[in-house]
Amino acid sequence: MNKLPAAVGLILLTATGSALASGYRIPEQSVNSTARAGSYVAYTPGADAAYYNPANMSWLEDRAYLEADATWIHLNSVAYADSRSSSLNGSSEAENFFMPTFFAVSPDYNNFRVGFSVTAPAGLSKRWQDPYPRTFAEEFSLKVFEFNPTLSYKFSDRLAVGAGVRAIYVDGKVKSNGIIDHYGSTAIRDMDGDALEAGYNLAVTARPTEDMNISVTYRSEVDLGIEGHADLNTNVLSGRYSGDTGVEIPLPAILAVAVSYTLFDQLTVELEYDQTYWSDYAYLDFTYPAPFANPVFAAAFDDAKAKHWSDTNAWRLSVTYDLKNDFILMAGFAIDENPVPEATLGFELPDSDALLYSAGVRYKVNKDMELGVAYLYDDKESRSVNNGTVKGTIDEAGAHLLTFGLTYAF
Repeated sequence: MNKLPAAVGLILLTATGSALASGYRIPEQSVNSTARAGSYVAYTPGADAAYYNPANMSWLEDRAYLEADATWIHLNSVAYADSRSSSLNGSSEAENFFMPTFFAVSPDYNNFRVGFSVTAPAGLSKRWQDPYPRTFAEEFSLKVFEFNPTLSYKFSDRLAVGAGVRAIYVDGKVKSNGIIDHYGSTAIRDMDGDALEAGYNLAVTARPTEDMNISVTYRSEVDLGIEGHADLNTNVLSGRYSGDTGVEIPLPAILAVAVSYTLFDQLTVELEYDQTYWSDYAYLDFTYPAPFANPVFAAAFDDAKAKHWSDTNAWRLSVTYDLKNDFILMAGFAIDENPVPEATLGFELPDSDALLYSAGVRYKVNKDMELGVAYLYDDKESRSVNNGTVKGTIDEAGAHLLTFGLTYAF
């Protein structure tokens, strides 16, 4: 493991929250999942079943599948209007990211199927240049990659199970720069680092009839023990620190329960409920080789910061319609809670509840190849906050996703 700053912790907390889902989670990793607003657990007809529900690899046609997807993500500029003084107002930078993903499923081997996926289940970024927000979050950028080999076994035409190993790599960077009190004391930090950790995932699907799937999936929590390097500066006592730092942040467990039903061999409806266990994130506590004697460093960078996030619920609904002429239409809607209580919300993660709207289409080029495109809009609610650091309104947050994908079977 390399370097990773105290910042990473904040990063993780922040980056995705203002992007796509509760906290820093990114549910949408493929054309199908983007088009269906993440409602993609019970009915997973592509190679991306290797990630979303490995048990469902058992229901795919007995062929090998490969899928490559690319998602463009645009984060809106977030507006902050302070209730104390307009001089404290600010707007975060609008940002654009490119996220590639990959999925593979083997043919059937005596009722066993092997899968593999490379995804980015969390991350993104938040940057502020206005003086007051920059004091807390000049830059918070995070990249999280998951490498997930999976295995499924079909007990019968009515029951299949799946499991996998999660290998998680995290890379992050954090900066902040500002005046932290009425005496003109400055606190500046520049941190970066990474971590490599592991977890697991489980899945089961029951098929009471050929037209119905009932699925449960579980992705374990992965504690990200990030280690890295920090450069800290202050004008108080000419303070300066350059050295090691560390922080532990959870990539939370996720439980999903979903049911799908296909009508007339054309229309498939899926309803999904998922819970993300953010309550494991109670404190953000950076560690250093020794306590700081400088009071600014101790208060700004060393003292544990309460977070006390809450578990979140999401309800997702999707429809898939096969036109029987090589085109398949998809659409989705989701209601997504945010985990951050008012008391601990900060500029690094100005999160709020969201409504998600999505649509997409797949086109069968021939019996082996399929192309797809999907769009999703994440509409974040305006949020008024009064907690000491943030006293005002967070508005205009949101995200746009555009995903392209290619699937090949042989």
